[in-house]
Parts: sequence; C-alpha cells; structure tokens
Amino acid sequence: MKKVKIAQIGTSRYSHGNHIWQSLNKQSDVFEVVGYAFPENEREKFPGEMPKFEGYREMTVEEILNDPSIEAVAVETEEIYLTKYALMVAKAGKHLHMEKPGGFDVGEFRALVDLLQEKGLVFSTGYMYRFNPVIKDVLRRIKNGELGEIYSVEAQMNCKHPPEAKKWLECFPDGMLSYLGCHLIDLIYMIQGEPQEIIPLSCSTGIDGIQTTDFGMVVFRYANGVSFAKTTACESGGFMRRQLVICGSKGTVELKPIEVLAPGGQYTVVSECDNDEWHQPWDVKRTEIYDRYDDMMKNFAQMVRGKENPYSYDYELKLYELLLKCCRREI
Repeated sequence: MKKVKIAQIGTSRYSHGNHIWQSLNKQSDVFEVVGYAFPENEREKFPGEMPKFEGYREMTVEEILNDPSIEAVAVETEEIYLTKYALMVAKAGKHLHMEKPGGFDVGEFRALVDLLQEKGLVFSTGYMYRFNPVIKDVLRRIKNGELGEIYSVEAQMNCKHPPEAKKWLECFPDGMLSYLGCHLIDLIYMIQGEPQEIIPLSCSTGIDGIQTTDFGMVVFRYANGVSFAKTTACESGGFMRRQLVICGSKGTVELKPIEVLAPGGQYTVVSECDNDEWHQPWDVKRTEIYDRYDDMMKNFAQMVRGKENPYSYDYELKLYELLLKCCRREI
C-alpha cells in the first residue's frame, strides 16, 4: 500500500492527540508524516505535551490545508474546537480523522458530514473501542446470530480524576457522559440501534466541592429490554472496572477490564457463558497485547486507499445526535 501523506492539527491534555501522533510516526510503513500545527495557543496551554513533537516539522494550519501533497489530516484539538478545524480540512478536500465526539454544535457537525459525503472524503472518528479485538469478534458473532437475541448491554467506563480534570468537564454537555460516555453509547447503538426511550441520569457528586457533572449515566429502553452506559470521574479503581456486558438469549459475554495497560499497548480480559447451569464457572480468557491507536489509524489509511468504511456518514451523524440527546441537548 502506498504511504498516506498526513499531518496533524492540534493536541490536548486529557484526550488522545499525543497517542495518535506517536502511532502515526510509529507506523512509518503506512504513513508519511509531514508535520503538525498547534492552533488555539496549545503550545502555551499544554507545555507538558510538547516533547513528543520535538524533532518534527511545525507548520501553520494554513500551510497544512494549502499543501496539495497532504492527503489526510488528523484533527486532535481540544473537543470544543474539533468541528471548527474538521470543517477546514473537509473544505480543503482532505481525508479526515478527528477526535471524538466531534464538538458540540449539531449544526456544524451536520454541515461537516454533508461536506465530507459530498466530496467523497473518508471520515474516521476516535472511538477506539471499535478496534478492540474482542469487541470486533463479538460484533461479528452478534451479526451471525451466535449470541441469539440481544436484550441488554451494560457498559461502564470509570476512572478517578484529579480536581483540575473534574473542573475541566464543564467544557462538555453533561460532563463525563459526553467526554467518555460517548464510547459506550457508540457500542450500545452499534449493537442495538436506536432506543425507544432515552432516560438521562447524569449528576454531580459534589466531591472536592466541584459541581461539574462527574457522574454520567443514561438508560436506554428497547422493546425487549433495558441497557445502560455509566461513566464517572470519581471512582477509586474505576479503570480496572471498566466493562462491557452483552446479554443474549444464547449466551453472555463480559469484557472486564475492557483494557489493561501493558508494555506495548493493552490487553482485554473476556469471560463467556453459553449454558444454563447457573453455578458453572465461566470461561475466562486474556487477549494478546495490542495497541488501540495503531489499528485505528491503520484502518484510516486503508480507507484512504479505498477500503470501505464500516461506519457510514449516516451512522456517525445519528450517533452524534443520539449522544446529544443523552446529554439533554436539543437537536
């Protein structure tokens, strides 16, 4: 495969900009990295993120957009600026990978999707769990009917953030639910589709005297059951309790932890039961180590080179609209 010439716009403190940058450079057989740009005073705001970019070419946003040799751009700015720069990339006719969830202005996001579709440009979003090897396999099995009728999905993505990070959540509608809960909503929507009813339950714990929405939760009612997504910024040991439970009429699968950090990436612990003996131990397995970002960005390159995108423009738009509804935003 011919290398994809790519540049990156932006990074941030609490999201994945630096990890994406490292993955692009690590995959030198797939990407030719031209350079990066730091808009919105990022160099001054995030000095701790700068060392990973040293030794590479710093450009302006305009230089990236006006360089005809650059085929693709990764937009990794702070979330509130994502759609602003993504629209610039689309108008310049370049393929786009952007951090999730895609800003918070539904009109701008719709305009972005329309423009990308009109120009036939690749649209890749930073939902990294889509590239978890267990999740990919379970989705295949669900599609093939191996788990039977899915009647419930339980998804949790918890952590314990320092006070300054919890204060930062005020940038997001409903705080944690849009910041990290978007990953879980993506999984539930992917598996079960549009819910009949959305019941938002996000709130503030008030811990550390901070009133941002640090406890995110939403319940989905379907014709045959109930599913939920929960994500908090205040749970001790929360990272190791991140989990995805998929319940079907022919079996149950649980990923817990969804990810365990390890040298070279992550691994997943998966448990499964497909029998009616309530007391029988589950089958438990552990994956090999993988890198969530490498597979995601390699997939982006393959789509630039013609591979079909498994997530359509319409899917990305409806997911975004569903997320805003979960966060009690009018659309």
